[in-house]
Amino acid sequence: MRKNIAVYGIGLSLTLLLFLTACSSAPQEEIDAARAAVMEAVEQGADDYAREDLDQLQSDLDAAVEAVEEEEGSVFSNYEDARGLLAEVTSRAEQLRDSMPTRVEEARQAAMAAIDAAKASIEDARQTLSSAPRGKGSSADIRAMNVTLDSLESNVLPEIQEQFDSGNYLEVSEKAANVAEQASGIAKDIRQAVD
Repeated sequence: MRKNIAVYGIGLSLTLLLFLTACSSAPQEEIDAARAAVMEAVEQGADDYAREDLDQLQSDLDAAVEAVEEEEGSVFSNYEDARGLLAEVTSRAEQLRDSMPTRVEEARQAAMAAIDAAKASIEDARQTLSSAPRGKGSSADIRAMNVTLDSLESNVLPEIQEQFDSGNYLEVSEKAANVAEQASGIAKDIRQAVD
């Protein structure tokens, strides 16, 4: 009878051990879901318009995968912490993905405003230049400033508009701000010369 109890106990222990290891299998589906959610955010433009958020998500995903890999070597693997991290990464990635249309639209609006500011700065510089005193020593400077403004208006602004039409809003904002700064610099130089 004792022999039967011992065999029964060993059998029960093995069954329990098999049950515990079967229940704690690596969360591969959760890893795949988190990776897919991050990739969807990238496809919606997160790499351009939410770089810091995307980098943090990728770092958290890497940490969760590392936690899974550490548990895989254990006899009694417990993936609950990793599953929680993966669920959090998936949720945040989905939120980021869903926020991308708004972020892209905000960048588009900012780029449009930057183009308008650049055009206004060029116009202001032209008006200021037209009222600049003409003289023997200033005609070469005035010609150079006109050439610069012409180049900004006829070469750089159309390139910026092409980039805007292609959806490169962040680059457009930067380049348009540079044009505005150059044109404002010309207007400032003229005003200082007049004063």
